Amino acid sequence: MKKWFFIFTLLIFISSIMLAAPLVRIKDIATFRGARDNQLFGIGIVVGLKGTGDSGTLSSTMLKNMLEHFGSNITASQLKSKNTAVVSVTADIPAFYKEGMRLDITVSSIGDAKSLRGGVLLQTPLYGADNKVYAVAQGAVSLGGEKTKATINKQDRYPLVGSIPGGAIVEREIPTQIVDANTVTITLNSPDFTTAARVMEGINERFSSDLAKARDAASVVVKIPQVFSDDLVSFLSILEEVEVSPDMTAKVIVNERTGTVVLGGNVKISDVVVSYGNFNVSITTNPTEESTENTVNLSNNATVGKLIRALSALGATPQDMIAILEAIKEAGALHARLIVM
Repeated sequence: MKKWFFIFTLLIFISSIMLAAPLVRIKDIATFRGARDNQLFGIGIVVGLKGTGDSGTLSSTMLKNMLEHFGSNITASQLKSKNTAVVSVTADIPAFYKEGMRLDITVSSIGDAKSLRGGVLLQTPLYGADNKVYAVAQGAVSLGGEKTKATINKQDRYPLVGSIPGGAIVEREIPTQIVDANTVTITLNSPDFTTAARVMEGINERFSSDLAKARDAASVVVKIPQVFSDDLVSFLSILEEVEVSPDMTAKVIVNERTGTVVLGGNVKISDVVVSYGNFNVSITTNPTEESTENTVNLSNNATVGKLIRALSALGATPQDMIAILEAIKEAGALHARLIVM
């Protein structure tokens, strides 16, 4: 009887853990080492501006040099106008992108142009860190649409930075090497020893073999089985689909500018008494009173979530909540990282 009671209790405990920590795929929390994005950069010129371009001569000189490739013999002074602007062109190229695939690019003014609205970027080579051209960009610059009185989003458009969706064509593939000594390494997006251990256990359980070994808080090395020696893609696909329960450090993130409070999990608070303005917060082992107007009384199993709900019910503003959380953290009673943005 005791045996079955123990098993029943254990099952309930395991179920509660699984409900509290959802399973996610490895592909959603990690990447394969070597399969990474790379940054591209170039300097180009935007033309077709309506008198909102650079006032100097640099853009005219660049345009003159471009036209010389087409046999045009025009001086920079003849091209001087405010209809052109010198810009930086940036893009991220993901791993495994092939020749002919397209990238989104960002175009930013370098000079004293007033706006890039309506401009067109002339053909611009994009270089990698090794000074080789990996893509070529060109196209009409988009600033996100015209701002009108009927516009729902009242945020001002920033006219000196624009984008060109699919504006760059890949000309050279980035060399990618993810296999090393018949192993692949899984790199966690957020390093954590517990999560690394769970990834290792999940992979070993999936293949019923000790293929994976957690090297540190960020890396899990996985041996490639002989059966997948000539089918690496299928093996990596199976690894990506393995589900694990990632762990995380308790955090409370507050944004003083917007009054936003974000917390993950049940962040615990130890016994503490805080008086802030008209609000009094008391967290004790055995509270003698219930929460009343401007007073919050919670037991010693209090969490930030319960405290926020109680303060909100009493009419506390987000700024009040942030100040109280900061005071509790200073007292050493908030068992989480407090990040103020």
